[in-house]
Amino acid sequence: MIPLRDDQPSFSTPFINYFLIALNVLVYLWEFSVGAQSPRVLNAFVMQFGLVPRHAIAVLSGHSHASPATAIVPFFTSMFLHASFMHVAGNMLFLWIFGDNVEDFLGHFKYVVFYFASGLAAATTQILLNPDSRLPTVGASGAIAGVMGAYFILYPRARVLVWFPPIFFFYVPAWLMLGFWFLYQFFSGTVTVIAETAQQGGIAFWAHVGGFAAGVIMIKVFGERPHRYRYGTW
Repeated sequence: MIPLRDDQPSFSTPFINYFLIALNVLVYLWEFSVGAQSPRVLNAFVMQFGLVPRHAIAVLSGHSHASPATAIVPFFTSMFLHASFMHVAGNMLFLWIFGDNVEDFLGHFKYVVFYFASGLAAATTQILLNPDSRLPTVGASGAIAGVMGAYFILYPRARVLVWFPPIFFFYVPAWLMLGFWFLYQFFSGTVTVIAETAQQGGIAFWAHVGGFAAGVIMIKVFGERPHRYRYGTW
């Protein structure tokens, strides 16, 4: 079930959302160019700036002599790294569809804070539920999950055009599409824990769960920006 667009209007230009999308794409293009020339250099870069749960816990708990910065910085840099073209394309599609309305509700500055707070919550959840992993976690999906959680609360009755491959297209309520997505992440994460496969790579389901839950909670705390233009009136 792939979302293609929504029918919820926004009444301001989502400059921050555009910037985040552009930055993620540019970073991926840089990754691609480096990987094409030297996969070893790219792997070393991802290991340093991707979020490695085992390393982060060792440093932050004082069981490593490495600088705290080596554990803290990846919480932020990992949000802009992606493993493949489909990884970044899928994430940016979701951000494009849902991010503009959340930015419109929050305002530009609060949206920046909200986005990174969602990403940090997602990364923390992934680390806590997968603490022994030596593999780097990368991707904007945790932060974007927070945006989706906010959208779920703000615009549950908005309609989202989704594609059911190979040929079916339907409009569904946002609460249904996003609720199904969240439940899929939760149950998939639960399966990885039960099957003890969480360290073997693949999708960071718990980061998605943590980011979405954080977005649901934080959107009420952040609140609507003042003087927001809606429905043709101030």
